[in-house]
Amino acid sequence: MLDIKVAGPGCKNCQEVKIRLAKVLAELKVESTVRELKEYQDIAGAGVMMTPGLIVNGKIVSQGKIPSEDLIKGWLQEAAGR
Repeated sequence: MLDIKVAGPGCKNCQEVKIRLAKVLAELKVESTVRELKEYQDIAGAGVMMTPGLIVNGKIVSQGKIPSEDLIKGWLQEAAGR
């Protein structure tokens, strides 16, 4: 099971990351938990310095940009061992 966190206050870019992530998860059919980190102390505590951030299994894979669906797919496949 993948542990995924989307870090950001809920801005438009953060929402776009969530949308792309959901689409990729549905396509890959990977079991996961997705949580949002919206409080600044939680975001900084996770090591994300620029939002939106994406954390997969404790590893920051993206911050400060909206990754493409292909990039997200690659990160999730790598984390899932596929």
